[in-house]
Amino acid sequence: MLAVLVDASFATLCQVTVETVVCVATDLEGAHLREQAQDRVRVLCTGVGAVNAAIALTRFLEHETPRSILVCGIAGAYPQAFEQGLSTGGVVCASSECYGDLGANSPGGFLDMQALGFPLIPGNPPVFNTLPLQIFPVERRAGFVTVNMCTGDDETAQKMEARTGCSVENMEGAAIAHVARLYGIPCGEVRGISNRAGNRDRSSWRVKEAAAAAQNAVIEWLRKTL
Repeated sequence: MLAVLVDASFATLCQVTVETVVCVATDLEGAHLREQAQDRVRVLCTGVGAVNAAIALTRFLEHETPRSILVCGIAGAYPQAFEQGLSTGGVVCASSECYGDLGANSPGGFLDMQALGFPLIPGNPPVFNTLPLQIFPVERRAGFVTVNMCTGDDETAQKMEARTGCSVENMEGAAIAHVARLYGIPCGEVRGISNRAGNRDRSSWRVKEAAAAAQNAVIEWLRKTL
């Protein structure tokens, strides 16, 4: 059974006005946040992947109306991002989120939702694959891309980086930004870089360090803003 709320029951939540909900995919990415969270901050463990993230946040928003939504977690970074100064263990926030593999392949290459003529969110302007964010908790920003299958080789990483113009790869952010936009709630995303997105070499990954760095950055932002 999906554990949607990690730090309180719905009954307890309904007694306190929630200023911010912080979405994390796993307990590792939210343990320190839970220890430090103030009464008006909720940590929501969504599970891994876009579907889990969207369902968990939607269920939460059926009962609460926070003033802001944050995503906190780890991510991989593409090769050019490292060349531009991003490093393992570093922290970066999303300037935008993008569904990286939502569309169709064709003989001429990948077709995104705009090329297919199907907006994800109709409006003026409509939203296709890329979703704007409104909250920027840390100084360094980069384009984030959400995928269903994490990059495991250099060729795929270079293609995704070139096609989307994004630097940081994750599995939940676009779905959370999508739900936040539908509900009209400002959203931001902070991630610690755990690895280079490319040929898989787990000996070089720094998962715990990246998770801790992202949480510390969110905690600092929360203390300044709440």
